[in-house]
Amino acid sequence: MFKKSLPDKTSTGPAHTLISRSTEIVGDIHFSGELIIEGRVKGNIYAEDDSEALIRIAEKGAVEVEVCVPSAIVNGLVQGDLRSTNHLELAAKAVVVGSVYYNLIEMVMGSEVNGNLMHISTSQNENKRLAAEKKKLPFNNSVIQNS
Repeated sequence: MFKKSLPDKTSTGPAHTLISRSTEIVGDIHFSGELIIEGRVKGNIYAEDDSEALIRIAEKGAVEVEVCVPSAIVNGLVQGDLRSTNHLELAAKAVVVGSVYYNLIEMVMGSEVNGNLMHISTSQNENKRLAAEKKKLPFNNSVIQNS
């Protein structure tokens, strides 16, 4: 009669994590859901490519080393490679010092990338298939002669 039921943790939405302005984390972060960084992270940040994970790096937020996530919105500093397999948005005050690997990218006027921009495919299987087909192509040894 007075039994209180606990909420079912499996039915709740995605987890949200905030790293506040006064926080510095040293070490790798593996997350799902949404990660909001207003402070500083010195370490790699990972989320599964097939997840709905999203990282938001605020204007005063900073990340050193590597970020590998499906979706990202950056308005702060990333010192290291940034890899987004789904969607990447670089806001007006975003600064990336390193290579950016993206599938779909939006860059607002004022954002900076000091490194390479490399497009990646959402399907790794497609890349493997293209590489296998390339190996199957016959090598053409013909020589063109001018008359």
